[in-house]
Amino acid sequence: MYDLVVKNGKLVTHDRIFEADICIRDGKYAAFIENGEEVDSKKTIDAKGNFVFPGIIDCHAHLNEPGFTWREDFATGTRAAAVGGTTTLIDMPLNNEPPLTNKKVFDLKYGLISKKAVVDYSLWGGLVDYNLNDLVGLNDCGVAAFKAFVCPMGDSSFTSVNLGHIKEALEILKPHGTICGFHCEEYGLVLELEKNAKLENRNTVRDFLDAHSVLVEYVATRNMIDMARDTGGKVHICHISHPSVAQLVKDAIHEGLSVTGETCPHYLGFTEDLVIEKGAPAKCTPPMRTRDAVEQLWDYVLDGTLSCIGSDHSPADEKEKDNETNTIWTAWGGLNSIQFLLPMMFDMAVNQRGYSPTLLGRTLGYNPAKLFNLYGRKGAFEIGFDGDVVILDPKKEWHISKETLMTMNKVSAFEGVSGKGFPTHTIVRGEVVAENGMYKDVFGYGEFIKPIK
Repeated sequence: MYDLVVKNGKLVTHDRIFEADICIRDGKYAAFIENGEEVDSKKTIDAKGNFVFPGIIDCHAHLNEPGFTWREDFATGTRAAAVGGTTTLIDMPLNNEPPLTNKKVFDLKYGLISKKAVVDYSLWGGLVDYNLNDLVGLNDCGVAAFKAFVCPMGDSSFTSVNLGHIKEALEILKPHGTICGFHCEEYGLVLELEKNAKLENRNTVRDFLDAHSVLVEYVATRNMIDMARDTGGKVHICHISHPSVAQLVKDAIHEGLSVTGETCPHYLGFTEDLVIEKGAPAKCTPPMRTRDAVEQLWDYVLDGTLSCIGSDHSPADEKEKDNETNTIWTAWGGLNSIQFLLPMMFDMAVNQRGYSPTLLGRTLGYNPAKLFNLYGRKGAFEIGFDGDVVILDPKKEWHISKETLMTMNKVSAFEGVSGKGFPTHTIVRGEVVAENGMYKDVFGYGEFIKPIK
């Protein structure tokens, strides 16, 4: 007797699509059988010929708990993730207060979020200029990776790091095989470009875009790759926005360095024109680039250079994104994007460009599971793996609006965007956590997933 059978689906993996029925017992994949084969099950879901993914992993999300929960918390963030088809997310150590930089904070954070999560989750630990002695202890807590910023952080308690800190951190974490991820915008360039613009009272969106130019991202990425070469440590370049930066990662991979890269839907489907049009609601860093850059960036997704695609969900409230009361400098820089990671990527990749859904099986499942050491539980249809299932109807239309967003705040740069391809069911370890655009009341069901090393 199985607990759940998902029948009549087209199963999408990282390299093929095939028809089979999925049998789940005790929260794990227990069998894969031919469509229509009779088995005993407590519950059956008919996928009706739709695409079925082995879960979706959002490798880059900011849910802001503890400390900044007026923007988002684990209950609202994970319910939105579930509605959009994400079954596992990896939460960033900021914006948190206190940020996740040591074991004490880990225990505090886990005590809060474990009672709220709708989907499974892992955690990024923080790398700052004051916690080098805490890295091993935090690694032992089971964080999936460490995140650092090499750009100015204002008055944040999540401080930026210099090359000396980075070299030492990579050497500390190398024996543990743990990744360090970097927000790559070169400190001095950003500092001076922003300072000069503000002194000259230049407050347009173009001034902001110029202060966060491709050069700023390129130089910082090159420096991180140099650190990987020197130390042999694992370097991950977060949210790559431009093909010239992706090329640096590609060259590093061909050199044999432990360097990986990710990008986001907004860099693959939207341009700086959206920032110019909407202002603060579309502000993020690095910013969106030109149309040519968008088209060329897809080449690096297709060839595997950019192995993962994350939402970089980092929402804000109305006041922080209001164009009337903020300049482009004072407005919060982050996007509300967690709910539409899979739908936007499906529409852009499959509908608009004609790529196979297996591309999403790789970049939103298999690759992040491998990279962050979740494979063994997540990322594939394998016996004994967690019974995560996302059924996606390729014809189901979606529209982003304040009414359809399940996040705490409703400000979105993507308001008004529509497409096709939306989940009918999101299943985590055999439990339906969202169905037909609405989450289930399963707060606290989500489980902390430690890396498998």
